[in-house]
Amino acid sequence: MATTLHEKIKAHVIRGIHDGTWLPGQRLPSEHQLVSELGVSRMTVNKALRELAGAGRIVRIAGVGSFVAEAKPQSTLLQIATIANEIRARGHEHSWHCLSRERIAAPPDVAVWLDMIPGQSIFHMASVHFENGVPIQLEDRYVNPKMVPDFLDQDFSHSTPGEILLATVPADLVEHVVDAVMPTPEQARILDMQASEPCLQLTRRTWSRDVPVTWVRCLNPASRYSLGSRFRPGPDH
Repeated sequence: MATTLHEKIKAHVIRGIHDGTWLPGQRLPSEHQLVSELGVSRMTVNKALRELAGAGRIVRIAGVGSFVAEAKPQSTLLQIATIANEIRARGHEHSWHCLSRERIAAPPDVAVWLDMIPGQSIFHMASVHFENGVPIQLEDRYVNPKMVPDFLDQDFSHSTPGEILLATVPADLVEHVVDAVMPTPEQARILDMQASEPCLQLTRRTWSRDVPVTWVRCLNPASRYSLGSRFRPGPDH
């Protein structure tokens, strides 16, 4: 459940969006109104709204106010490519190991990304992927039980979580965000790398019929992995 004040404010706004108090495109109460209504500081309200804007849930316009974002997020040109298929396409051997597989209460940040309320039940799975026996990707995945209620009951002995999700609930909308980050000591240990070596982090969200299906963060040692895409432009490009 939300614990800090700004997380409670975020949960308050998300609940209002879910129950129809504020509809897509509708203006939210001002920071001053939220301060008065919730009894918190303006700095705390501002932090909560900034994080909601960063997650794409609201749109903030300087001097005007904050508005509920339109329900359908923007797609990208990137296509989904599972790490297993990428490795096999290179003629190499793919293997993977599950680190954790559980049903948990959705953390506030993950709930925002999957259009859920903090504390709602969510599936979580962490795993590490290997290429020819060398760890190449640490995968931290959250799955919406509404869309894949039997996800944790699947047989993962022959297919990865990503492959099963694509086969079960084909995505019709995909969002990719790529960042350069430094691993934590624990992440570096799992990936058998130096903690001083940078990583490429790919964060992916997928939707099916406008409902979020999964949010996954993939961490890759920069020295072992690169990101790119090839596509054929349409007539408008």
